[in-house]
Amino acid sequence: MEIAYYPGCSLHASSELYDIQNKMVFRQLGLELKELDDWNCCGATSASKTDEFLSIALPARNLGIADASGLSDIVIPCSSCYSRMLVSQKRLAEDPSLRAVINAELARKVEGKIRILSILEVLAPRAKSGELGEKVKRKLEGLRPACYYGCLLTRFPSDISVPDDVENPQGMENVCTALGAKPLEWGYKTDCCGASAVVNDADQSLSLMYKIMKDAVARGANCFVTTCPMCQMNLDAYQDRVGEKYGIGARLPVYFLTELVGLAMGIGPGEMQIDRHFVDAVGLLKELKLL
Repeated sequence: MEIAYYPGCSLHASSELYDIQNKMVFRQLGLELKELDDWNCCGATSASKTDEFLSIALPARNLGIADASGLSDIVIPCSSCYSRMLVSQKRLAEDPSLRAVINAELARKVEGKIRILSILEVLAPRAKSGELGEKVKRKLEGLRPACYYGCLLTRFPSDISVPDDVENPQGMENVCTALGAKPLEWGYKTDCCGASAVVNDADQSLSLMYKIMKDAVARGANCFVTTCPMCQMNLDAYQDRVGEKYGIGARLPVYFLTELVGLAMGIGPGEMQIDRHFVDAVGLLKELKLL
């Protein structure tokens, strides 16, 4: 079965391994990811802060390409890209005049046909139905992940229906449980990590990450798991600075959810490039005899 796929800029750059993992894992589930032809940047956070029209128009071009693909669904792993595409689709549906202005400049028009899905909206139902569990070859026993959703996956700047609890989502926990891991309940799963603000306001971002780290460690987590490339990058790349500044000795691997799903399915860590993390992500797996 083919499903449209929008990787976004991060998955073709700093989080290239996430792109590789998505394709591997989805293929195991019988889903072939068909990347949008000639896609463009969705604008992420910057466009929405500087130019409201551009923040709708940039995702709209991708939506037009997706609508023209002939496929019914599109999966968007990046939380920021997912948010921007959903917001753009809703705004265009509610504002025919704006849609007409934008469509006038597009070779492939926005029709509003494509259904936008996060990676969790693909994996969580399969965990609930048992389909994911049937693919598990190795139970991830001993993993105690703090499932970190970040601030963009369940909260939007407009009224958009969310297929999970906004403040205490459970989709990632359900997936991890199906893999044999024991996810923890904790208090910062939807808090902001600072995102790209770490570049221009490092102190504030490190403070936000400290709160996330402190609670996860206090609850007994031995790793983080996330679906957002920005969240993964921040907690992974800046964890040493957070620990040194705030006196946290523990270092927790920050896994993409695809890495845990892939491992449980029997895909090797080398194939998924798990050794490319800043915080050692292979050592814990060896310690728990999961490799």
